Amino acid sequence: MTELRYDSVVIGGGAAGMAAALELDAAGFSCAIIEREDHLGGILMQCIHNGFGLHEFSEELTGPEFAERFIERVIKSKIAVYLDTTVTKIGEWGVGSGEWGSNKELFCISPNGVMRIQYRALVLAMGCRERNRGNAWIPGARPAGVFTAGLAQRLVNIEGYIPGKEIVIIGSGDIGLIMARRMSWVGCSVKAVVEIMPYPAGLTRNIVQCLRDFNIPLYLSCQTTAILGNDRVEGVEVTPMENGALVHEKRFRIDCDTVLLSVGLIPENELAETLGVELHPVTKGPICDQNGMTGVPGIFSCGNAAHVNDLVDYVSESGEAAGKAAALYSAKKRDFAEIKVDDKFLYAMPQKIDLTGSPEEVILYFRSREERGRTKFTAKLGDQILLKKTFQQLRPPEMERVTLKLARAGVKEGDVICLEME
Repeated sequence: MTELRYDSVVIGGGAAGMAAALELDAAGFSCAIIEREDHLGGILMQCIHNGFGLHEFSEELTGPEFAERFIERVIKSKIAVYLDTTVTKIGEWGVGSGEWGSNKELFCISPNGVMRIQYRALVLAMGCRERNRGNAWIPGARPAGVFTAGLAQRLVNIEGYIPGKEIVIIGSGDIGLIMARRMSWVGCSVKAVVEIMPYPAGLTRNIVQCLRDFNIPLYLSCQTTAILGNDRVEGVEVTPMENGALVHEKRFRIDCDTVLLSVGLIPENELAETLGVELHPVTKGPICDQNGMTGVPGIFSCGNAAHVNDLVDYVSESGEAAGKAAALYSAKKRDFAEIKVDDKFLYAMPQKIDLTGSPEEVILYFRSREERGRTKFTAKLGDQILLKKTFQQLRPPEMERVTLKLARAGVKEGDVICLEME
């Protein structure tokens, strides 16, 4: 068994993980990236469409181009990269002074055998996974021709296989919308996108560019109540909903040979749970401060492992913040303020603010619980207003980003910052 030591270990070599590792390396700390795939870049490597990098690089890039910007920097750095390597166990995290100890270790399997790695800080950047048919509770047999949208994207863009000819997409998440366009480009017939909610789950730009531009029907407030076929998919049964209830007499059939599921993403946090990290009930990611540190000191979370982001630019942004914080991490006592939201928010991130070092500002991400027109957003500390902003429209699928100025607010330990909409 190979024994290694690093100041920090980053699990996951996507945009968030690479961004975190680069910050650690720039600060002069030894760092290792552990990646289970045989390449860096994560899911970006199969996202050959453009639309990435407008915030991070001020230009429009494809997914592989965005990833390559970070990969080139990682290669030139002192960061140790372990590919085809899977973490099998993380030792119990103890309370200490940040010194080396057997309780701050992980074990992983690589092509070169078993490795035991000791570290002081751990950054979780494992990304997210797709919900599958079991998560969506769709009745029917188990015919061939049912794929998650991300798997279909990999088959088409990386492996060079076309999963079917006549496609129905269940769920209007962004990957599903993008695959509606992609399947049209390769000559398939995309019969419909079926969405259970009364509004699309993806970004507005993807609704326009991927559906409307290709005249692909979008059925809102409709539930897929059966996948038809035994050996191969033959069609789907779709039932409209009114006032939240299925209207069975209006159900209809769409013939197809392939079903793509785009029914949501879940942060990969099995490792976080084994470490006793508390997860948020909505985001399914760790409850973090603005630097990505979880409730367990020294364990950080970033990117889609913390919460599912709309843009990869925000994924790398959170990785940079987590990397900087991991570099500065010590076991000394930290002071925190809390962020609370009213019931009009689906969630806000972070859920707490680390006041150590008196941060001048904090970037805040949030989603509305429902579609709203003109809305006033307010952040308050008691009677003091920290931020007021008016949004012309809010949609649950589209994450919003604001900056709270804290320099003159006098925020102290135990304070509660309340976020409101009206």
